[in-house]
Amino acid sequence: MKVLPREFYARNTVTVAKELLGKNLVHKNGNKIISGTIIETEAYRYKDDPASHAFRGRTERNKAMFGEVGRAYVYFTYGMYYCVNAVSRSENVEAGAVLIRALKPQKGIDIMKKNRKTIRLSNLTNGPAKLTQALKINKKQYG
Repeated sequence: MKVLPREFYARNTVTVAKELLGKNLVHKNGNKIISGTIIETEAYRYKDDPASHAFRGRTERNKAMFGEVGRAYVYFTYGMYYCVNAVSRSENVEAGAVLIRALKPQKGIDIMKKNRKTIRLSNLTNGPAKLTQALKINKKQYG
């Protein structure tokens, strides 16, 4: 598996969101590789997108969205879950990111089931918080 070059992410956020579909999200957990194919994404732009964390400007929480493209923007939500985004934006735009909403599990499925405390494959990574739980993604992966 090859890593996508940073240039892939240095484009229109909506385009990147579409083109991430079918790509693999791979996470190394200790000496184990856990991965899944991205099947759902959501683009968050900057000043024209009120749903974007960057809409009101740069904060300590969202600073990754203003940083280097291709980095992870991981945030804590509802006081209990993490969500993972890929920082992405065109050169002339200050901030943007693509939320990874769902994966089709590929490698390390038994580990994912253990992490999620479930045996149902259909319920394993079918939501942004579920996939971060399954892959053990948290603030350590931020930036």
